[in-house]
This record gives sequence, C-alpha cells and structure tokens, in this order.
Amino acid sequence: MNVEPRSPLPADEVWERLDMRRALAARDLGTVFRLLQKHGTSQRTIAALTGMSSSEVYEVLRGRRVMAYEVLCRVADGFGVPRGYLGLAYDTDTASWLDQNRVPAQTRSDHEDDSRGHALLAYAAEVTVGTAGELSQEWSSVPSAATPLPSQIGPDDVEQAEAVTAQLRHLDYRFGGGACRDAVAAHARWVDKLCELPTRPGTDTRLRVAAADVHNLAGWTAFDVGLYTVAGRHLALALDFARQAKLPSLTANVLYRAGRVYLHRGRVSEALRFFQLGQLAAQDSGSRRTVAMLCANIAWTYAEMGDEAQAITHLNRASDEFSRAEDAQSEPWVQFFHELDVKALTGVTKLAMARGNEIHAAPARQALEDSVALRTDQMARSLAFEQGALATACLLTKDVQAAVQFGEQALQQAHRLRSRRVTDRLAPLAELAVSCPDRGPGGDEIRDLGRRIEQVLAS
Repeated sequence: MNVEPRSPLPADEVWERLDMRRALAARDLGTVFRLLQKHGTSQRTIAALTGMSSSEVYEVLRGRRVMAYEVLCRVADGFGVPRGYLGLAYDTDTASWLDQNRVPAQTRSDHEDDSRGHALLAYAAEVTVGTAGELSQEWSSVPSAATPLPSQIGPDDVEQAEAVTAQLRHLDYRFGGGACRDAVAAHARWVDKLCELPTRPGTDTRLRVAAADVHNLAGWTAFDVGLYTVAGRHLALALDFARQAKLPSLTANVLYRAGRVYLHRGRVSEALRFFQLGQLAAQDSGSRRTVAMLCANIAWTYAEMGDEAQAITHLNRASDEFSRAEDAQSEPWVQFFHELDVKALTGVTKLAMARGNEIHAAPARQALEDSVALRTDQMARSLAFEQGALATACLLTKDVQAAVQFGEQALQQAHRLRSRRVTDRLAPLAELAVSCPDRGPGGDEIRDLGRRIEQVLAS
C-alpha cells in the first residue's frame, strides 16, 4: 500500500510571524492550519501531529471553532509551540508579545467617550484647585493596545526606526544595557512588524538593515545585563536580516558582538571562531575600521589563550588597518570604534599577556592610561572597563596607590551603570587586590577595595 509521506515541519520562524501569533492568541485554529498549509505543511501532517482525524482538520479549516482545552494542548505540544502562545500558559515572553501586539479594542460609543471625557475634566479641575484625592481604580492603569501600523512602509518609516535605534544605542553606551534593554526589545518587535508589511520601491533593503541593526543592539543590551540566551537569539536574527540585506560589514559587526559574548563567558575557542568569521566578512566589506576592530579582538582572544605571538601579530595589524581607515564612516554600528578603542584593546591584550609574562604589565598600563585619560562621561561603560583594567595593571607594576585610585573609580562607575558586564570585569582586580602582600596603609586600602568588589560580585 502506498502511503503519502509527511510534509516537513514548519520552520521555527513561521510560529513567530505576526499573523500566526495573532491567530494562536485568538485560538483561531482554522487560520493557524491555513497558514501552516501556506508554508508547506500538509493536512495529513497537521492531523498526525495534533492527534486529530483528517476529517476533523478539514472541518476546522472550513470554520469549526475548537475550544476544548485538551485539543488546544495537543496542537501546541504536537508542533512544539509554547502553550502560552495559545493562552494556555502565561509566561513573560507571551505577556510581552501580547502587550505589543494586542488587537485594538472596539471603538467606544460617543456617549461613553463623552462620559469619560467629562470625568477626566472633573478630575483635572480638582487637581488644579487642590481638592483631588486618590485617582480612581478606573483611571489608575492603562489598557494594552497595539499602535496602528502604516499600510505601506516608505523611507520616512525606516528613517524613524533608524533614529530611534541611534538614540537607544547612545543610552546603552552611556548608562549600560539595563537602562534601555526593554525599550530596545520593544523597538525590535516594532521593526519586525514593519518588515512584514508591503514596502515602497527601494525601501526593503534599507528596512532589513534597520532590523539587523536593532536586533544587533538588542543582543548587545541583553548581553550587558547577563541574559545570554536572549542575546544569542537577537544576534541570530540580526545575522539573518544582515544576510537578507547582503551587507557584510553589518554581518561582521554581529559576529564581533557574538564573539564578545563568548569571550566574556570564558569560552575563548568559540569566541575566536566568531571573530575569525567576522574578520572574513569585514574583509569582504572593504571597511578597514571593521577589519581593525576584529583584529584587535582576535589579539585579545589569543592573549587569553596564552599565544603571545599571534596576539602581537593581530595587534600590529589592527593598528595598521585603523591608521589607513577612512575618517568618514557612514555605518552607525561601527562608528563607536575609535583610536581610543584600539588603545584600550591593546591595553587589555597586554594585560592578559602579563599574567604569564610580567614584561607586558608596564605597556598594558601605559595603553590603558592613554585611553582612560581621554574618555568622557558619554563613554561611561568603556571608561569603567578600562579603569578596572588599569587598576589591575597598576597592581602588577607594584603601584598600590594608583591601583586604589583607579579601582575606586571603576567601582563607583559599576554602582552607577546598569551593566552586569562592568561588575563581572572587576573580578580579576578583586582577586589580586584581596591577596595583595603590601603591609602598608595602601595595602589595607586595596584589600578593602577587593573585599567590597567581592561583595558586589556576590550580590
């Protein structure tokens, strides 16, 4: 007997489409099944995975509503979809998605709107004359509602998306990912929805670039607060949008950020591979600034692996590539990388080398002193990283007083910034400070600083 083979399962991204998520949230299985068929999943496969008969699937496709909890669970579990998508469980991802994509409620009657308007006016009068009490329960919360979407995406829509991303990038750089991560994630969801709408001629590629850029930033801010799994998903989306846009410089930047995630977590072999892949994409892009950025990070990774020769080779190439880079740089995702960053990465690379060979401690200190001296409050997170590394270099060069000075500054920045990374990067300083053998007043100060950093790390 011939048996029709099952069609392939739908790709994961099918379940994340706006039309699919809305159908799931409304438990509209007819629309869900039609969307699955549109993406290549046969009626027979739907029946097999949901435990329904072919005739039942057919009836659902014809409009029969399914409300039975057991059947809805079988649909979710059969396709590996989180039950929260169907409202059968409530998790933070589902809550966040619903808040951003809720279908607007029906328009209230004119009479009801007039009544509410009068009530608001009355409360405004009470506030003005000083007789107002507590706000009533009816007015004390804002109902969720979706922002109306444009019917077609044009250059102005993309420009607005880019401008919001630019402002959020500035906030992340100055205050840390914790200050803006939720806003970045919400903006990324908005841009995703724009990508599903019709676009005017010449707009689609630029929109894909904007989507890649904001997911790149969303991954970076998630990484900054220690949400590594979330960071990885955003970076994967950024890579996909960059691929669609055919923009190797952006691909290289996403790979650089992925490498930094793994380097921070001590997974240096994987970090090196990400950086090397990024270097290939950077070379294809023709952006010397991007090549320099990848080479400097490869140097740091080799230093962490104990390979001094490769570290020095890649530092030299980073310096050479940056010196020949064009001053004008139109791509916002790499504009942050300046001569200061070359100095800072030279400093942290030589500091990593100094763990095995103390001859590198003094050059590390010099490079970090140069970068710290020129940082501004607009670069607060980078400044904090470099102050902590400089304090460590000062300890290695036996300058305890300078180590206390820069270490205190780094700890103060860590308290101000919303960045787990800044705190994590103080761990090497804490270890050296607590075990400092100096018996003088400076020794007591640095050991006390080390213990206070350990308390912050523990909390």
